[in-house]
Amino acid sequence: MANWQDPRSTADRTGGVNAATVGVPRAARDAGLRSYMLSVYNYMASGVLLTGIVALLFATSGLAAQVFVTPLRWLIVLAPLGFVMAMSFGLSRMKTGTLQMLFWAFAVAMGLSMSSIFLVYTGPSIATTFFGAAAGFLGLSLYGYTTKRDLSGFGTFLIMGVVGLFVALLINMFLHSAAMGMAISAIGVLLFAGLTAYDTQKIKSMYAYVAGSEMMGKTVIMGALNLYLDFVNMFMFLLSFMGNRR
Repeated sequence: MANWQDPRSTADRTGGVNAATVGVPRAARDAGLRSYMLSVYNYMASGVLLTGIVALLFATSGLAAQVFVTPLRWLIVLAPLGFVMAMSFGLSRMKTGTLQMLFWAFAVAMGLSMSSIFLVYTGPSIATTFFGAAAGFLGLSLYGYTTKRDLSGFGTFLIMGVVGLFVALLINMFLHSAAMGMAISAIGVLLFAGLTAYDTQKIKSMYAYVAGSEMMGKTVIMGALNLYLDFVNMFMFLLSFMGNRR
C-alpha cells in the first residue's frame, strides 16, 4: 500500500484549511472537490482497466504459461512493488508527468503479474469475483466519502493489520496450510474493505490542503494508486473464496 501522510492526523495554523481555499464560496469548493475526486476515480478505473487488458492478453497469448514456470516470474511478480516504492519515496522530487508515467507503467506491470490468475481460475469465476469486488468497493468508497465519522483512528490499526497479513502470507508459503490460507483471505478482505473507506476519506481530506497548488495533480495520482491497491487486493483475496480452479 502506498504510504502518504494523513492530513486528519495533523493540524496547521489555518485549522486544517488550505489558504488557497479561504474566502472561496462553498459552491465553488464543492465543485472543485467533486472534480478532484472524479479525477482520482478516473485514474483508478483506467488503471484497473489497463491491468485487466494486459493480464488477459498476456494469458491468452500463451506467454504467461511459459514465463511463470521460469525464474523470470519473480521479476514479474516483484516489479509492481518496485513501482509503488519509487512513486511513494520519490513523490516530492518527481514532476506530475513522471508520476503519471510511473502509474501507467505500474498498471502494466500489475497486468503481467496478475495474468497468472487466468492459469489457475476459470474465466467466469474471475468475472463474477471482479464484479462482486467492484460492487463492494463502490459501496465502501461511497461510505468513506459521505460519512461524517472520522475514520483516521482506524488507519494505524488497518496498516498494521496489512503488515501482519503479508507476514502470514510469507509464512504460509512454507507451511502450505489450506486452513491458514482461508483465514488469511478472510482477514484480507476485511482489512482492504476497511482501507477502501479509510483511504477514500483521506483522499477527500487532502483536497483542502492541495487545492490550487502544484501538489494537486500528484495527490490525484497517489490517491488513485491507493484505491487501486485496495480494490485489487480485495479482489484477489475474494478470488480465493469465489474462484473456481481449473
